[in-house]
Amino acid sequence: MIPDPLVRFGLEFNPFLKNSRDILIETSEFKEALFRLNYLTSTKGFGLLTGAPGLGKTTVIRHFSDSLNPSLYKVCYSAMSTLTVMDFYRSLVDQLGLIPSYRKTDNFKIIQAEVSRLALDKRITPVFIIDEANYVSNAILNDLKMLFNFDMDSRDRAVVLLSGLPVLNHTLSLNIHEPLRQRIVMNYNLDVLSKDEGRSYILKKLSGAGCSQKVFEDNAIEAILNASGGVPRMINKLCASCLLIGANQSLNILSVDTAMQAISDAELG
Repeated sequence: MIPDPLVRFGLEFNPFLKNSRDILIETSEFKEALFRLNYLTSTKGFGLLTGAPGLGKTTVIRHFSDSLNPSLYKVCYSAMSTLTVMDFYRSLVDQLGLIPSYRKTDNFKIIQAEVSRLALDKRITPVFIIDEANYVSNAILNDLKMLFNFDMDSRDRAVVLLSGLPVLNHTLSLNIHEPLRQRIVMNYNLDVLSKDEGRSYILKKLSGAGCSQKVFEDNAIEAILNASGGVPRMINKLCASCLLIGANQSLNILSVDTAMQAISDAELG
């Protein structure tokens, strides 16, 4: 019989696994990013959210999207950033709930007309979220400014959020993207968790999963935080591995030795 870490450590579910129930930990980075995104919705225009892998960009975007009142905002999400320009246009039209055309110019007009209809007639702000935007081609980036140009560029009728890895900042700093870069009204780069926040993150995850006992020794948490570099995804991975090792070895509390074994396993994986 495979040892069950949930039973051993008094957990209702494993809070460190991706497919378990979501426990939202509102770190200072999360709060700041959400504040910036809410500012973007009030000003409209282009926004940029970047961060290294595993820092929680998707979590922030999902919470931001879910928080928007559907009677005031229409969210259009796209993560298919390696598409051709034509397919990208068709994807946006489809996200707006309309039938795409087979011509780029027609799709351009469809998108602009629908954005204007929503903004002016329905008083609804379209919110376009383009995830994995560091993979977007230069051709698509060049088109974005023209696509969301209204009244000879005198006003913004939509929110366009580009989210991706920090390299996206470098891409947009190129001279060919200067017109788009000047339109960016919000730019935020997510950072790693501090030691204190990392420790709080682990304990709140355990508490959120119904745990009332001490699971990790303090030096085990310290080792996990050092090895993870403050990246939430790595913290989750190492903690989940610790729970499995602890259950398999019939441990009542996870020590630094358990943490070091989990770290070693992660390095080999």
